[in-house]
Amino acid sequence: MATAIGSPRARALSAALRKAREDRGLSLRDLAKRVSLNYSYLSNLETGKRVPNVETTATIIGALRLSATDREKILALARNVSEPNWLTVGIPGIPHQLAGAWECERAASLITAWNPCVVPGLLQTTDYARSIAVASGLETHEVESRVMVKLSRREILTKRDPVMFKALVAETALREPIGDPTVMVDQLRHLLTIAERSNVVIRIVPQRVGWHPGLMGPFVLYDFADSPSVVHFEHYSSGAFDQNEDDVKAYRNAIKRLASFALSARDSNEFIARLIVDEWSENGETNPLDQV
Repeated sequence: MATAIGSPRARALSAALRKAREDRGLSLRDLAKRVSLNYSYLSNLETGKRVPNVETTATIIGALRLSATDREKILALARNVSEPNWLTVGIPGIPHQLAGAWECERAASLITAWNPCVVPGLLQTTDYARSIAVASGLETHEVESRVMVKLSRREILTKRDPVMFKALVAETALREPIGDPTVMVDQLRHLLTIAERSNVVIRIVPQRVGWHPGLMGPFVLYDFADSPSVVHFEHYSSGAFDQNEDDVKAYRNAIKRLASFALSARDSNEFIARLIVDEWSENGETNPLDQV
């Protein structure tokens, strides 16, 4: 199982076990007594330093008395945890994949995101994220749940020891009306604010630069200090994690190609500021960069 450590599926498994225990209101020491396993060993399972086999996973979730549906979801992760790549299809698969992405974000030393359609999730404002969720046709409770999850994920950019985040964003994404103009102005202003942080770099890829690999769709590359890099693709109702070395190399080259087209960080800020005034302002908005 050692080869599975650090994989998205292994990260999702550790997160699922931790959440299941916390939902039952048990401490690690309480669980250790129930399953007759060492406290330190269980702690390593929940932090992803060790990966449990199917039998150990079954023992833990049996002690937690989960529903049949939740048991099967977690066991499915354990059965396939050694598989390096992971495809989930359909809404039922999204929660565990989201857990995998969340754990990757928390453990990464560098995250590089490309999006040709919308502002990357870690950079979205509350109203922008809500506008996307509402337009997707989700129920009201699902909308707020989705927005809260997204907001909590943003903490990795502002915590005491934040992750390094590099975003390559298509000009098209900043011109697409997500929500009303006020939502767009707030979103673009947020990009300018977050870009002031030393750990965040935002670069805009202009339109009309010809074909480039980014036109094939959005992706996120996670680099880790202690495990292989991972590429994540997220689509409407499916997504995939890929650890194949050749694939990771191909996407790293795609990032270099996109960067060759992209505006500098400084020019990107100026572009965003002009866009606020020229395209989204409805009441004489002034250039944000003129106010500093």
